[in-house]
Amino acid sequence: MSKLAEEIVGKKKQKDILLMTHQILGYPDFETNYNMIRLFVECGVDLIELQLPFSEPIADGPIFLKANQEALQRGTTIEQCLQFARRVTAEFNIPFIFMTYYNILYQYGVDEFVATSKSIGIRGLIVPDAYPEESCDYMDSCKKYEVDPILLVTPYTPDERLGYLSRKTGGLLYCVARKGVTGGKTDFNNNTTTFLSRCCQYASTPIGVGFGIQHKNDVQFLIGKSDIAIIGSKLLEVLEEEGLAGVKTFLYSLQQKFE
Repeated sequence: MSKLAEEIVGKKKQKDILLMTHQILGYPDFETNYNMIRLFVECGVDLIELQLPFSEPIADGPIFLKANQEALQRGTTIEQCLQFARRVTAEFNIPFIFMTYYNILYQYGVDEFVATSKSIGIRGLIVPDAYPEESCDYMDSCKKYEVDPILLVTPYTPDERLGYLSRKTGGLLYCVARKGVTGGKTDFNNNTTTFLSRCCQYASTPIGVGFGIQHKNDVQFLIGKSDIAIIGSKLLEVLEEEGLAGVKTFLYSLQQKFE
């Protein structure tokens, strides 16, 4: 396993399930991003995903789509995001992961982007539209610079494909809980349990579950089935409705039942 995977396994020995949270950089502004990250660390979050804004975020639902568009309209650049990431990785002792889309890497230069991510202190990359057999340059650069390429699987991924992606992923296997984009509610049920059992059967890394985690009962459901609960859209929704104080209350509420 990679160093990130080993760190996740080590943390998992101390908690029933880990939390991974999400920030779209530049939205609503970098100051709020920083305050959210500081709050995440204070509240005991285990990993943080930093999304680089993109004009066509195909995996994202309405709330993230709006945030991406507004971040870009306000002039957010990749260089600003990289500088911000360098600051927070140096200040906070927690694994940071970049999430973005392949066109960003292509325009920047794939090898240069991965190398820069490594130099900043980024531990892994989530690039939903970078399929491993079609993005050999990306996968090779991740291997060269020891940055984990975190791949996604869904309940509709066939067993053969699930096995292949499980072998290619690094750090963790990102298990998308349902069909569709981010932001919608997921009905966690027996079908979810079956899907995650399949993931555990094939995975040689820890697994994380995202898309639709909105309440502490969702996190509770995943205990024993997943190593990491990944929360994104709901956090942004809480921030916009209740501010930082609401986010703090929400994060602590997620952990009340399993700590």
